[in-house]
Amino acid sequence: MREKTGKISRRGFLRSATAIGAGAFALMGPRAIITAAAQGKSGKVWTMKYDCYITSTAPTAQLDNWFLDTVAERSKGQVKFEKYWASSLHKVGEHLPAVRDGLSEISMISYGYYPAMVPLSRGLEWYFMGCDHADTLLKVCRDMYATYQPLRDEWEKKNNCKVLYFTNWDYCPLFMKKPISKVEELKGLRIRGYGVGAETIDRLGGRGMPVVAGEVYQALERGILDGVFAFCFITAEKMKLYEQAPNIIEIGAGAHAPTTVVMNLDLWNSLPKDLKDVFEMTANDIYEWKYLELYSKLLEESLDIMMDKGAKFTKWSDEEIKKATAMVQPAQVNDWAEKVAKPAGYNGYEFLDKVRALIAKYEAEAKLKNPYEIYESKYLKKGTGA
Repeated sequence: MREKTGKISRRGFLRSATAIGAGAFALMGPRAIITAAAQGKSGKVWTMKYDCYITSTAPTAQLDNWFLDTVAERSKGQVKFEKYWASSLHKVGEHLPAVRDGLSEISMISYGYYPAMVPLSRGLEWYFMGCDHADTLLKVCRDMYATYQPLRDEWEKKNNCKVLYFTNWDYCPLFMKKPISKVEELKGLRIRGYGVGAETIDRLGGRGMPVVAGEVYQALERGILDGVFAFCFITAEKMKLYEQAPNIIEIGAGAHAPTTVVMNLDLWNSLPKDLKDVFEMTANDIYEWKYLELYSKLLEESLDIMMDKGAKFTKWSDEEIKKATAMVQPAQVNDWAEKVAKPAGYNGYEFLDKVRALIAKYEAEAKLKNPYEIYESKYLKKGTGA
């Protein structure tokens, strides 16, 4: 965060601190720097770095872009943002420590890259839990943070981060080179998976392969992978995965991969109330309408492009979805409760009970269609589908 004041800029302040010596700078630390920089006159401009590992075309990135631009506009020039996409400032796995330590001000965090830093938050990431809509997952995460103190403490006390809002990677149907209509047909197949997604594939009989997103297309092309799971539908379209894996299969796994947009807590605490109100009002707009509006548009656009390029959309039968669900749950979440939450000092079962109650609450009013539902309503019922 660079703050302009009448006497000295934070950049100038940092140069002076560096001149004193690295040892003095280490003793001072980012918290003291933020505190000192905040002691300026009213009317100052706050310049903050948004630092992320994804490209600006990803759906979460487009949502974050809207949030940052809207905050800047509503602040009437008091807040400005410098945006660093695609790991141009910090590498994958470095973003949460960077925000914690004040090296960046804001970032979007995906839990799978920080298993030791956010063990409780990982209890929000699962498949086949009946969370069939991504807008349900959005509100489940929001409410858990607002009402479950250990989750709030994990971010604020343990990682020195203020959660601005939650997002997620919408849906992740299977992208397969060959069509598959039964769970048994996954046996032995090499399928890309992210974090708990790879573990889900293992439970279904496949071989979860943690291939980096940027290498998935070539891995499919070379035959290293037979398919892809735990990969955002919209991002998959942007990366043209349907060219190598044109069979897109809804298997009932549900919403995909929660993420959290965070700000350095010391910076948040130093902001005046009127600016905090701007951030919170804009985050509330995401929950109330912007997420649904943006993701509905992006999902339909991506599906239309895939259909135009010859992709084939199918869905497993209810019987197969029930079979897959039984293979994954509740073993997956119980495993997390015993092997991750419990050693970290958390009551994972209590956490999951609250999660299930929120899923039931919000599924009843969920609105964001998954790709197959869009396909069904737009193409299948009109007789233009496969």
